[in-house]
Amino acid sequence: MKPYHWASHHGNFGDDLNLWLWDFLLPGFREVHEETMLVGVGTVLNPVLLPTGMRKLVIGSGYGYGAPPEIGNAAEWDVRCVRGPMTAERLGLPSTMGIVDPAVMISEMPEFQNLPKRHQKTFIPHWESAEFGMWKSVCEPAGLTYLDPRGEARSVIAHIAQSELVIAESMHGAILADAFRVPWIAVSTSRSINDFKWNDWASSVKARYRPHQIPVSTRAEAIAKGSRFWGVKFDSDKAADPAMPGDAGEVMTRPQPAQTGVRGLAKQFLATPSVLALWQASRATPQLSPDGVLEDLRGRFHGVLEGIRKDYF
Repeated sequence: MKPYHWASHHGNFGDDLNLWLWDFLLPGFREVHEETMLVGVGTVLNPVLLPTGMRKLVIGSGYGYGAPPEIGNAAEWDVRCVRGPMTAERLGLPSTMGIVDPAVMISEMPEFQNLPKRHQKTFIPHWESAEFGMWKSVCEPAGLTYLDPRGEARSVIAHIAQSELVIAESMHGAILADAFRVPWIAVSTSRSINDFKWNDWASSVKARYRPHQIPVSTRAEAIAKGSRFWGVKFDSDKAADPAMPGDAGEVMTRPQPAQTGVRGLAKQFLATPSVLALWQASRATPQLSPDGVLEDLRGRFHGVLEGIRKDYF
């Protein structure tokens, strides 16, 4: 059995953690049932993304893009649970099968337990914001530590666990923060964001997704998102992709070009609305899922894993 991994050119820790999480949750899964694909963390329940003619074992995946897959063929689909009740409804499953995003189980891994707090306030953007914006430069005057979601997954997750507060545009930034009981605040740089997946997860843990709106930080980011920058509307020049999912030691982040000289100062000035909005958002009241909810969901998820061990191992 092999795990499905949506390999993006830019990297995204929320997808990349599939490369090792399942070795912890289901040790030895790679040695059994070569004909089966394990479909786990991510908004990947889309017939464009997943291969046909291959048996797929779904454990906690989410829907959110394109048309939902037809899962009635038992020869190709073994759905044990999905990310939340909204995904369950779209797939025609009982709401009880919408348990939680499997990423919450990472907090049970010994390497991420009892880590010291090193970061007061951490901002983790969506990968697209990191790709086209200048958020590291925005974070500095806002008093935040910048965390690039395109970094190595284990390093990104450890940084989240070592934070006292997380401001998250990245959904898995919030999911991991909540799992480690780090208070989090949701933000968004695009009013056209697909919030289905956020609400799917939030409803599963009895939280609420009400993001604070933050202006984009650069013209390039506005173009990428078809958004406004200083009141000017920019249309994206990239084709829409209905299948697009979306999410040791020092934290590895991709360096952003230094904003120096007159051009750098101009870009920094133009990002001032982003600085102010992000600073204000960081002072909002954070949230956590209610005490006891995650423990119950983890228990249910362990029950699913036990059933899989009996049937596949």
